Amino acid sequence: MTPHDPTSRRFPMVPVGLALVLIVVACYWPAVRLGFVNFDDPLYVTENRHVQAGLTWEGLLWAFQDVGSSNWHPLTWLSHMLDWTLFGAEAWGHHLTNLILHGLNTLLLFTALSALTGAPGRSACVAALFAVHPMNVESVAWVAERKNLLSTALGLLALQGWAFYVRRPGWKRLLPVATCHGLGLMVKPMLVTMPFLLLLMDYWPCRRMAFKGSPVPFSRLVLEKVPLMALSAASVVMTLLAAAEGGALKTLDHFPLGLRVANALNAYLLYIGKLLWPFDLAVFYPYAAPKPLQTVLAAVLIGAMTLLALWKARQAPWLPVGWLWYLGTLVPVIGLVQVGRQSMADRYVYVPFIGLFIILVWLAAWGIGEAGRRRAATRGLAIAALCVTVVFWGVLSQRQLEHWRSSRALFEQALAVNPVNDIAHNNLAHALFVEGDWEGAVVQYREAIRINPRYANAYDNLGAVLARQGKTREAVEQYRQALALDRNHAGAKTHLAQALETLRREQGQGPPPAGGGPQKRLDRKNR
Repeated sequence: MTPHDPTSRRFPMVPVGLALVLIVVACYWPAVRLGFVNFDDPLYVTENRHVQAGLTWEGLLWAFQDVGSSNWHPLTWLSHMLDWTLFGAEAWGHHLTNLILHGLNTLLLFTALSALTGAPGRSACVAALFAVHPMNVESVAWVAERKNLLSTALGLLALQGWAFYVRRPGWKRLLPVATCHGLGLMVKPMLVTMPFLLLLMDYWPCRRMAFKGSPVPFSRLVLEKVPLMALSAASVVMTLLAAAEGGALKTLDHFPLGLRVANALNAYLLYIGKLLWPFDLAVFYPYAAPKPLQTVLAAVLIGAMTLLALWKARQAPWLPVGWLWYLGTLVPVIGLVQVGRQSMADRYVYVPFIGLFIILVWLAAWGIGEAGRRRAATRGLAIAALCVTVVFWGVLSQRQLEHWRSSRALFEQALAVNPVNDIAHNNLAHALFVEGDWEGAVVQYREAIRINPRYANAYDNLGAVLARQGKTREAVEQYRQALALDRNHAGAKTHLAQALETLRREQGQGPPPAGGGPQKRLDRKNR
């Protein structure tokens, strides 16, 4: 069985598509009033001279060569350059682009699932849940997360192309799929799992694969995805090289393999918890070693759910597909290859949650079908439940958007969720410094150092604030501590030289040189 054309069922595709876009606009329009934040936005936009030069030939060459952000994503850079060309430093324009992309992704998810499954009503429900879930706020409200939105758009276009391809396979129809996949990888390597995802689609809803008597030989199903696998493999190599070059790739000395596996197992369950109860969301979740019993329980639960999904595969093929979609598409960011210091992140589930939304919607539809004589009443109840969920999640998303109104609000929320968060203290300190609260900044930097005594950036930043307060000798101590932890710390070297020159001049050899603010060594999410 191949995908159906949903329009043949006289389903109101256009009105429903417009309704989904309006849901996105109603939910996320406040994002247009947000500003930039001091977490990655400086790297990607506000302090990036290449981006601020706009679209130029020089910028184009730089975009394809740069790995300083610990990523190789040339199309991401070009997207930000285009925004700067159109909007300059006006944050509303950059946020508007993110809003448009999220609306486009919602629409593409609806049309791609409709084309693949021949069930536009259920596909619309999945898209509605995707549109408003609070965990997706981070991807939309954060200018630096443009790559997540843009790569997803290209991935969903590849999925749409796959629905076209399986109706009449041929290399000409495969070419658009491979093109979208390749372009998506040049935005963000999250799409490396696309060949695996298409194999799931072959099982269901395309029905090209079966346990016995498959209409298409399994070898052919794999062979036709070899070009996509080659693109994914090339992207993995480029990503690892860029992460190593940028210093973001963590070694086993920093994060042992056992710790990574334990964190991954717990993260899988924690994400499901946040799907069902989307509260206490934060921009950064610090890494912490899970308790052994907690890890064992997580492994047992994940194994049991996987076995259940496979056991019910014949009666409910959407169950293993949705579950393996969730498990599989999270693999690149689950932490087995650790990039950065986060244990998990809201942005990571932008695509994986689609698999769980499929399970929820198709499970509800299956329940309606089992209701028999009460089917009409049950359908009305299910529609009402969907509407309540969309409204509830939409309200929560708007509340979550409020935390993105400023860097200070963003990291105060992160500390409210988890006070033992050195990176949140460091970035909150910088936000306070910018607002003129130097004493508050000193308190926050010291707290970051108390939590993580090996935090070189925090020592350097604290020294810079102390220097601005005229406490040059104390500042020198902080710079030296930063260099003791990281002898290649460029900011600490520069600041130490300036501070020593200031001390020399204060001893009667002339006025001190003009000083600057903190070095702004703000840790990045890296991915």
